[in-house]
Amino acid sequence: MSSDTTCIKKSRGRPKVFDREAALDKAMALFWQHGYEATSLAHLVEATGAKAPTLYAEFTNKEGLFKAVLDRYIERFSQMRENCLFCEERTLEQALEDYFSLIAKLFTEKDTPTGCFIICTSSVLAASSEDIAAVIKTRQSMQEETLVRFLAKRQEQGEMPATSCIRKLAKYLCCIIQGMSVSARENASYEELMQIVNTTMRLMPELKKI
Repeated sequence: MSSDTTCIKKSRGRPKVFDREAALDKAMALFWQHGYEATSLAHLVEATGAKAPTLYAEFTNKEGLFKAVLDRYIERFSQMRENCLFCEERTLEQALEDYFSLIAKLFTEKDTPTGCFIICTSSVLAASSEDIAAVIKTRQSMQEETLVRFLAKRQEQGEMPATSCIRKLAKYLCCIIQGMSVSARENASYEELMQIVNTTMRLMPELKKI
């Protein structure tokens, strides 16, 4: 018998490493397009390429995965908007126009579903999803608070009357953003959203006085 070990057992390949960020981005697209309730675990398994036990081990359940996706969305998109808004080299009007122009671009990009992820998912939540609704509401309030911080800073710099109510203006601007999201979901183009932006900017001299 030959002692030559020519017949060597084929070693098993290394287990595939779970790519958390890629899985979150794929899950985000599903939740964004179809909403929280309509997206099942089976859909998420198919989209992410991960097995159900892997998703459970990483996120506990569908709710945990959604919350992680929400944080991922804020990390990818909300911070980008905030950086655009808080640009010291731009006037109040210029910064807001840049901010809304970026939002119009993000809402109509082809790489992601249209509209705002947070607004789109909140609009189709069932009454039974109280925990998810509360989480989304908290995240939505962050946008208003960001605008309040921006406007307060510009008011301190003298770009708005001291008597103006920045909270009211922030709420109004948030309504504009929500309307842009709904329009984008209804297939409005970037150019059509920019018409809303341009109208809002023309109104800014009066809006700053509210």
